[in-house]
Amino acid sequence: MERTLTGIEWLRAMATREAPPSPLDDALGVKLEQIEPGEVTVTLDPQQFHCNPMGVLHGGMAATLFDSSLGCAVQSLLPPGYIAPTMQLQVNYVRPVTVQTGRIFCTGKVIHMGKKSATAEGRLTDKDGRLYAHSTGTFILSGPDERAAR
Repeated sequence: MERTLTGIEWLRAMATREAPPSPLDDALGVKLEQIEPGEVTVTLDPQQFHCNPMGVLHGGMAATLFDSSLGCAVQSLLPPGYIAPTMQLQVNYVRPVTVQTGRIFCTGKVIHMGKKSATAEGRLTDKDGRLYAHSTGTFILSGPDERAAR
């Protein structure tokens, strides 16, 4: 199914479960919330199992949210058969997220789309728009021809 759909069509099909969702996102409770060309928001309702021993959302969990939202924002602009694996991800943590924070929103936006790579930036906020972390990422653009040559 994915090979015939554009990136945005594939993401929308995953959000409605017409295509299989990301197994990791599904296991962790990450949801594709909003999908627009070049901008994707994922959400999470933090649970105790997402937290480190100090009771704060594990930094790796926040990084996972950014990897999903930024990567999906890039994917939303790709033609059928293309993928955008992560090359680099930088996360800056501003304040701790706890279970009491409630639902958090991680929005990724493409800021540059080249022929071979793309960059995106993101913000992790609560329902009131309060900033918890921000991120930038670089993604390599790989089509079926490039993968077949390897």
